[in-house]
Amino acid sequence: MLLSVSAMLLFGSCVSKKEYAALEAKQQETQDLLNTATVKLNSCLSDKASAIARAEALEDRISDLKKSNDNLIQSNKDLTILTSKGASNVEKTLESMKEKDLKISRLQDAITKKDSVMLALVTSLKKEVGINDPDIEVNVEKGVVFISIADKLLFKSGSYVVNERAKEVLGKVAKVVNSKPNFECMVEAHTDPVPYNKPPLVDNWDLSVKRATSVVRVLEDLGVSSSKLIAAGRAEFVPIASNDTAEGKAANRRTRIVILPKIDEFYDMIEKEMKNLEAGTN
Repeated sequence: MLLSVSAMLLFGSCVSKKEYAALEAKQQETQDLLNTATVKLNSCLSDKASAIARAEALEDRISDLKKSNDNLIQSNKDLTILTSKGASNVEKTLESMKEKDLKISRLQDAITKKDSVMLALVTSLKKEVGINDPDIEVNVEKGVVFISIADKLLFKSGSYVVNERAKEVLGKVAKVVNSKPNFECMVEAHTDPVPYNKPPLVDNWDLSVKRATSVVRVLEDLGVSSSKLIAAGRAEFVPIASNDTAEGKAANRRTRIVILPKIDEFYDMIEKEMKNLEAGTN
């Protein structure tokens, strides 16, 4: 349009070249302004489209948040109802747990007390029996106290008659055992594998049992209650050393006096408590 106007002005009247050039420059400036405006318009239209898209996305997000909020409100209502209904059950469960903790604590106290008594017993035996004697050993094995006495200290070779020297040691053992009314005393005799056959005994089983009963009888004479005594023969079947040497055989010929709490009473208590715990879980 501007071009047409310029042409009309040029041909319709006498226009100087200078004026024409000025008009042409003005027309170019106007065209540049128009182009710039067009670019800006397109950019604004693009920004508008992006803004509309973001607005729509935000509206969708707001809608989702509203739904989530509604769900949370409903869940909170449900939780409040459940909490109200379950409060008494939770309280009962806590009480039950407290009772179980108390029972477990009682069991642990009983075991600790037993271990303390066993430790005190070892100390007492070492003091009374005389741990410095190389033929006597006082120790704890698998939760029980035992006194291991070498064969030569108790019996002559092949004999089951307790000698006088041994009675002194057994007297000290009897003193400790008698001071523990809730303990039992098991005499356990061992032999080496050399065959034994001296009538009326026929083998090492007979010899080991006879030696155990001989020691039991001495302890009875020393005042230990018969109800607290146990005699056991193990023959040659539980060696502690190799039987290939004379020293090994001598070590295997031994008598162990095992002092232990009345296991039946101890485990009866444990079993009772465990039944109580089991009943509490049902």
